[in-house]
Amino acid sequence: MKWERIPLGSLQTNAYVLVHPNDTCLIFDPGSEGEKLVSYISSQGWKPLAVLLTHAHFDHIGAVDDVRKRWNVPVYVHKNEKDWLNDAWLNGSLLFMGQEIKVKPADYLLDGEQTLTIGEFSLRVLETPGHSPGSVSYYCEELGAVFSGDVLFAGSIGRTDLPGGNHDQLLQSIHERLLQLPEETVVLPGHGPETTLMNEMETNPFLNGF
Repeated sequence: MKWERIPLGSLQTNAYVLVHPNDTCLIFDPGSEGEKLVSYISSQGWKPLAVLLTHAHFDHIGAVDDVRKRWNVPVYVHKNEKDWLNDAWLNGSLLFMGQEIKVKPADYLLDGEQTLTIGEFSLRVLETPGHSPGSVSYYCEELGAVFSGDVLFAGSIGRTDLPGGNHDQLLQSIHERLLQLPEETVVLPGHGPETTLMNEMETNPFLNGF
């Protein structure tokens, strides 16, 4: 099993593709540049099974319907952000872009921590609110990696000054959810390079003294 990071759009939001040896794949946070993303996945011969959203801010959802149009796959998002996909104020696109970014409703609403089995993939869904009310992280034990969205970055943490953000809740999510995973776990964040939990525990200034 392997993953690829594909930065998209003006904010260079990381879309990820998790690929099984049988060429089926999962797409995480297809944020924008849908034509580019669809073309790349098609060129690799991969077969998407689903779109998994870590949260529903505009820069993480903009290409969702492009992916759906090409492959007709289901979309997963946490129930706390089910209305954000079609609301340009809630997802921030009007506020930050001055334009509406809307996508069709999700097919599945995540509620509570659980294990998702999609094709050959098995992922633990961790509720990690704080950056936004419905932020989740997806842990793939087989890969030894967690798709953290905008919860934890290399050397930083997610912003909490947007609607529904809560700094204390974010730190609690990181410590009680992410940092309980094996310390060698690779963190695949929504922006910037990958890191590891061990590295963030040792060097991330936002986690010291919590």
